[in-house]
Amino acid sequence: MSPPAAESYLSDGRTVWSWLTTHDHKRIGVMFLGLTLFFFLVGGLFALALRIELLTPGRTLMGHLAYNRMFTLHGVTMVWLFMIPAIPSAFGNFLVPLMIGARDVAFPRLNLASVYLYVLGASVTLWGMFEGGADTGWTFYTPYSTTTGTAVLPVLVGVFIIGFSTILTGLNFIATVHTLRAPGLTWMKVPLFVWAIYGTAIIQVLATPVLGMVLLLVALERVVGAGIFDPARGGDPILFQHLFWFYSHPAVYIMVLPSMGVISEAVSAFSRKNAFSYRMIVYSTLGIAFVGFFTWGHHMFASGQSTFGSGAFGAMSMLVAIFTAIKIFSWLGTLYRGSIAIESPLIYTLGFMFFLFFGGMIGVAYATTSLNLHWHDTYSVVAHFHFIMVGATVMAFLAALHYWFPKMFGRCFPAKLANGAAVLIIFGFIATFVPQFLLGNLGMPRRYADYPPHFQSLHVASTAGASLLAFGFVAIAFYLAWSLRHGEVSGDNPWGSEGFEWRSASPPPTHNFHVTPEYPTGPHEYAREEVPHAA
Repeated sequence: MSPPAAESYLSDGRTVWSWLTTHDHKRIGVMFLGLTLFFFLVGGLFALALRIELLTPGRTLMGHLAYNRMFTLHGVTMVWLFMIPAIPSAFGNFLVPLMIGARDVAFPRLNLASVYLYVLGASVTLWGMFEGGADTGWTFYTPYSTTTGTAVLPVLVGVFIIGFSTILTGLNFIATVHTLRAPGLTWMKVPLFVWAIYGTAIIQVLATPVLGMVLLLVALERVVGAGIFDPARGGDPILFQHLFWFYSHPAVYIMVLPSMGVISEAVSAFSRKNAFSYRMIVYSTLGIAFVGFFTWGHHMFASGQSTFGSGAFGAMSMLVAIFTAIKIFSWLGTLYRGSIAIESPLIYTLGFMFFLFFGGMIGVAYATTSLNLHWHDTYSVVAHFHFIMVGATVMAFLAALHYWFPKMFGRCFPAKLANGAAVLIIFGFIATFVPQFLLGNLGMPRRYADYPPHFQSLHVASTAGASLLAFGFVAIAFYLAWSLRHGEVSGDNPWGSEGFEWRSASPPPTHNFHVTPEYPTGPHEYAREEVPHAA
């Protein structure tokens, strides 16, 4: 039995054209979900190629230039095409209006335009990658990016276009949350996921133009030879680092803040408890968004900046850890003595908390200049980045995908298979990147295609862990694709959640609600004696 066709946004026009011209925030969220999943697959294949190359010293699969191009492909795809847009553009678009009782976002046409800008930017970026293969890494560091003979320019232009998609998405979320909340939904009743998306949108709007400016300056230097960053022409390469990291460190929170919002929702739903210290979670979200703009210099401890500058940036970086700790203790407080339901979204949530805590503690060490200089440009940096950015973001993305899958598509997935895949992915991730911490401590530089033979055993272990990850992702792709057509009909609220988004049907009707919902209480107000476990 399928959900009633007339009630679902999925059945409101079944042609391709109806999707390509839609203004429905839910369809736009689903399109972003499909696009980001595709680029996640592409970036993952590039990562597997890198791990296979590093199985043995010397050449295994590709030469040194091909390796440099491959890790640039991997980094650009994963950062710009998956991690930054994945949760805000996909789940944020789908859920924010549902959570605040709105019929759509504030600017539906701009929302659709953000999809096309993303597709255009991704197409130009990938064309540049395969046409000439940029070899600069995803950071485009000068002066190399202004002098290399590879096709850097189209990749720069593609990422620049993607930035406009990000800005439009952020503007839409800010306007939507300010102007379209249902009557009675005050700021201190707004769901924590919406707060996370709101904080992320502020960063998107304020920081992304700086990225666009610096990418245009690099393109200008390549085209007309302007001496902006190249010291041979009177430029300053350190200026590029300041401008790039002024965006790119807040961009860390464009990836992590929405992830934290997902975890706040999932922890309450699967512990059957109100969020512990709702206000502190809200204030820590805004604190991270604010302080994140003052921490970019910890990426530049080795650049020759002043001792005072390094100390100030290190202290501000450690301050972010306080806001993060507030969230972790609040989540643990929510779980404490909760009526826990072990489901795949909660397993991914626990994985997120482990990666965030482990990577965050190492981040505090990286904010210490003496330790940072020892680990700088080693595989320890690679492992730390992947624990915090990729591990935490992917855990939250998968938690969101499994938690809201019934809401988006009205179908359930095989619970036992999902739980097994979640455990496999968490352990595969640990097995992939813990050896890289050890490689960094032993002095193995990052981004090298070759290495001394005594590092081989740790590289083999890391590649084995990556294989476990690949098996886990294949399993998820299989059972979710199967569930879209053959999964059991979920009902409106299969988890028994008190989240506001579950007040509409699953999948929701085109205009979300037949009657504007009322909000006499805050989000996740559980009466544990009255609310049963999820089925």
